[in-house]
Amino acid sequence: MRVICFAIVALTMVGCSEPPATSSSNVTSKTSSNMYPRLKALKQPAPVADRISYSYQQHGVTIQDPYNWIRDPEYPVVNDAAVLDYLNAENAYYHAFLDQHTKLVDTLFEEFKGRVDESETSVPYEKNGFVYRWEYRQGANYPTYLRRPIDGTEEVVLLDVPALAEGYEYFVVGEWVVSEDNRYLAYSVDTNGDEAYDIFIRDLQSGQLLQDKLVGTGGDVLFAANNQLLYPKLQNEKWRVESINLHTLGTDQGSDTALIREEDEGFFLSAELLSSGEWIAFSSGRGEVTELHVVPASQPDASLTKLVSREQGFKADVDHGNGYFYLLANDTHVNGRLVRVKQTEADYANWETLIAGSDNTYLRYLQTFKDFLALQLRDNGLDQIRILPNAGAAYDIDFPEPVYTANLGTNPQFEQSHLRLSYESMITPDTVYDFDLGSQALTIRKQQNIPSGYNSAQYVTERVMVPVRDGVQVPVSLVYKKGVVKDGTAPMWLYGYGAYGAGMSPSFSTTRLSMLDRGFVYALAHIRGGDEMGYQWYLDGKLDKRQNTFNDFVDVAKWLASKGYTSEGNISISGRSAGGELMGAVTIQAPELWRSVTLGVPFVDVMNTMLDASLPLTPPEWEEWGNPLESERDFHTMLAYSPYDNIEKRAYPPMMVTGGLNDPRVTYWEPAKWTAKMRALKTDDNLLIMRMNMGAGHFANSGRYGRLRDYAEEFAFMLVAHDIHQ
Repeated sequence: MRVICFAIVALTMVGCSEPPATSSSNVTSKTSSNMYPRLKALKQPAPVADRISYSYQQHGVTIQDPYNWIRDPEYPVVNDAAVLDYLNAENAYYHAFLDQHTKLVDTLFEEFKGRVDESETSVPYEKNGFVYRWEYRQGANYPTYLRRPIDGTEEVVLLDVPALAEGYEYFVVGEWVVSEDNRYLAYSVDTNGDEAYDIFIRDLQSGQLLQDKLVGTGGDVLFAANNQLLYPKLQNEKWRVESINLHTLGTDQGSDTALIREEDEGFFLSAELLSSGEWIAFSSGRGEVTELHVVPASQPDASLTKLVSREQGFKADVDHGNGYFYLLANDTHVNGRLVRVKQTEADYANWETLIAGSDNTYLRYLQTFKDFLALQLRDNGLDQIRILPNAGAAYDIDFPEPVYTANLGTNPQFEQSHLRLSYESMITPDTVYDFDLGSQALTIRKQQNIPSGYNSAQYVTERVMVPVRDGVQVPVSLVYKKGVVKDGTAPMWLYGYGAYGAGMSPSFSTTRLSMLDRGFVYALAHIRGGDEMGYQWYLDGKLDKRQNTFNDFVDVAKWLASKGYTSEGNISISGRSAGGELMGAVTIQAPELWRSVTLGVPFVDVMNTMLDASLPLTPPEWEEWGNPLESERDFHTMLAYSPYDNIEKRAYPPMMVTGGLNDPRVTYWEPAKWTAKMRALKTDDNLLIMRMNMGAGHFANSGRYGRLRDYAEEFAFMLVAHDIHQ
């Protein structure tokens, strides 16, 4: 079962390490044994944004925002000359910094490329009479998708993404799918990063594109059993899915039918074809609430059957097999229970519990098969894959390491005798396993190839539990190169996210090796707001408990320093999106701890964004952060931590800020306003730079090499902040 959704996510950039320090004219000498030098601003003047008087009142409080003008009033069009001049000036200042460190950036980029298998190919999988795979051609920035009949005849190119991407600075394929009769291919593309996708359909018999072109979609696409196409239609300029539409091939998009609409701007609407292929599910979700409808895949325009109502007030996910709907629902326990119900008697009163809710076991994802059910869960914070055979006792799959990340892989066929899994750890590269249901044996089908070489025995990984200020134990995953001494001298890269219940798994990163090989300790803080320790872990880091997330991160840093992994003031930190909000908050709370801060597409203007209901992603975000428009309590809670609103006149560490002009998730003015206000108020002479991608969105550059270049620049900033230049 593949979940199709349109929601805020985060892209994590994991990795870090460092070599012997060398001298630098940009870094001052230490002033005391526990103070580390800070990377200084460039000699050329930094951009200074105009201050234009602007204020508003909310709940009796007057808020001054002299940088409000940076938001173009015609957004999402950004043509205001003053705005563009400021953004271009910041980019010029950023590139002036890069120009001083071109050799280091190029060195890192070449290291990253050296770990890329230029001709990488996937493990093939079977579906509906064909074998599918993808491959990268030598030097290509994007993959090519291929298929062949199972009988072994000639393989053909299904989707040549490098050819499609020619001429575009930014190009992303959102999703592609083949019709049940194997004749048609539908795929969606985004060419500027705004996440409004166009859908194209190709006749695989003739090789020609149909005249059909579906514009303004959420990017997901699926075929019903009769070659009718379902896709999420975006509300104009709102970037929210207003309906799931049904398209008949050969007809105009204007005649498409809305199968289901979502009128509440706080809910995200999505669709998925369930694993049996017999049913389509529609999910409307908001934070802790889900509404589920189903319809036969053979009759997508039939009347909908409601499985879960939003009024019931809980989260749920569904799959189908052998005449039953199987659901994960947290109606009786926050960590969820597994239930089933006959498709002919699908009322809530008929739900049968198969696995009850548990404080220690967090049920995360399920997939049905003809002869078994596969369940993805966390047991006391550790990933597990549980098999529930139709006949016989349930059991968990054994994996070779004590701490790892394991997920269900690509398993598109309802009837199969093996289960494909993905596996990795902080020191084990991405591995594809096939688990044989008969012998219960794991077989490695592929392990990530690192052409320049990699020896896991040269690295050490740990998982520690850190006591924080309110007595909670926060898990932290660490990795470093053997030989690092825990005497406080090692530099550290500390990463965090802590929002939306999106747990950060202890995963492998080839780019991170460049930092480990230079002496860094990399730490991943599993702070509250994620779901690493269960759903309550998420609840304890949102709304009026949001401060827990920031406190956890700061306390983790101090504890790691106290145990000799690093020292206070010698820690570089980074986070993206909501993790960028975390970076802003902890920079305000404890600036003295950080050697450098990288704020990626940071959600730092929390108050102004949550007060603006006209922004497409604000209403659904109230469930996560609170609604300061209606709730005075939410307003004051948010005002106390909103990073942008809490910048004051004091010294702050060196910072690198990134943003995307076309980003619909964290709008470009958030990082820009943060940079402008921070530069105006900070009392230090430390470096502050901003990279605004003028042709991309939330996920920055597209393609595998574009992203590697971004990482090389960000790593170079961190290394130079630690006085490392090679």
